[in-house]
Amino acid sequence: MEFPFLTLIIFLPVVGALIIALIKGLSATQIRYTSLLATGIPLVLSVILFALFDRSEALAGVIQFEENISWIPLIKAFYHVGVDGLSLPFVILSALIGFLVILISWKINMRVREYFAWILLLQAAITGVFASLDFLLFFIFWEIELIPMYFLISIWGAGRKEYSAIKYVLYTLFGGAFILAGILVLFFATGSLDMVEMAKTDLGAIALAIPAVITFFFFFIGFAVKLPVFPFHTWLPDAHTDAPTAVSVILAGTLLKMGGYAMLRINVTMFPDVSELWAPMLLGLAVINIVYGGAVTLKQTDIKRLIAYSSISHMGFVLLGIFALGQVSMTGATLQMFSHGIVTGLLFAITGIVMHNSHERNITKLGGLAKQMPNVAIMFALGGMGAMAVPATSGFIAEVMVFLGAFSADVVPGAPIFTIVGLLGILLAAAYILWTLQRVFFGQRLEKFDGVKDADRVEKTFGVIFIGLMFLVGVFPTVLTDIINTGISPITSLFGG
Repeated sequence: MEFPFLTLIIFLPVVGALIIALIKGLSATQIRYTSLLATGIPLVLSVILFALFDRSEALAGVIQFEENISWIPLIKAFYHVGVDGLSLPFVILSALIGFLVILISWKINMRVREYFAWILLLQAAITGVFASLDFLLFFIFWEIELIPMYFLISIWGAGRKEYSAIKYVLYTLFGGAFILAGILVLFFATGSLDMVEMAKTDLGAIALAIPAVITFFFFFIGFAVKLPVFPFHTWLPDAHTDAPTAVSVILAGTLLKMGGYAMLRINVTMFPDVSELWAPMLLGLAVINIVYGGAVTLKQTDIKRLIAYSSISHMGFVLLGIFALGQVSMTGATLQMFSHGIVTGLLFAITGIVMHNSHERNITKLGGLAKQMPNVAIMFALGGMGAMAVPATSGFIAEVMVFLGAFSADVVPGAPIFTIVGLLGILLAAAYILWTLQRVFFGQRLEKFDGVKDADRVEKTFGVIFIGLMFLVGVFPTVLTDIINTGISPITSLFGG
């Protein structure tokens, strides 16, 4: 048996959570360092996984680092995990965000034991979604994450935190019900829960209890809630606005990506005919996400809510790339999800510093902070460059691939038109990012912020890591695209690509 990289990456945070929860004598400092270790080791293991991953075309679509053990024989459920070119980037992203979130949480001093235990459990659940290759295992990880999310928002959040936490849970349960229905339809038709075998099966030739198009939309609705896709998006601004900073970083960095990843892994791969038939409508939803999300972002005065709505717009780019059904567009969509995790994670982290140090989040009451918080201003500006897709940032290459791929895709009728309309999202992003920079960091200095502290050493550390990775992927995108292509090429072959 190969070394269990994925099991350790998934469950070491759970071990850390159990240590923190059960050993009562741990001090707050010891809890923080235990959490750092419980996320740091998985991060190192994920980097090793990345280095050892075989990128050769001969292994395109082949699952690597696979662990497959019988779990519940009665229903043929297996503990089945592994990665290919589609899932590996998200496993790495999840490990990285999990580690940085501990640094971002360093100043948490309320109910420290519970907070870090929930953070670590959340980290494990999200990583498990990306690594799972058994439908039951996938669904369990998918649903488990709502438990720590509920407590993290409702206890350590602000504003209408209980309302936002419950709203998140209700939306997640709503989406989960549709996903479970889709899984049951496939299980009763095939007698299997193996996602790898299911992807190789022509589901169109099998008599499903519910038509394939309805089963497709069972899955799509569940994943659309998480991405989120209009009109299932309304939980996101509330959750982001009222969540603690670190939870907003996780939410933007990895949790939203579960929806886009699952659409590629399940909807497009297992239902190619339905995907092609309904792609024009789904591209229309993508454009609505892009333009509506960007337009509403311009109207926000709460800085966290502004970044939250910008995520809705950027996830529209992901939906556009996925359902253009082209090699370049789907690779771009996957890269966009990775890039958004880094860029928006950075913006939320820096916004958290602004809010914590200035005790203000209303954009109309901020101003001139670049003079009092120069390091924070620089980091936010660089993150804004990524959100605007400025050349040399990861956002630029991701969006270029999405738009060029979608425009040139010949599988979906009308794709070029949807792409042209979607370009408005780039203009809107420039408008709301530059507007925010001007209102928050530049302009006349406000004396009430003269005593505000700049970023400290820990905050500079996680900021530099985010920024460095953003430019690394922007300048050398092949570090990821070579891997992503091995996961996407088997999918595009279903459409003649």
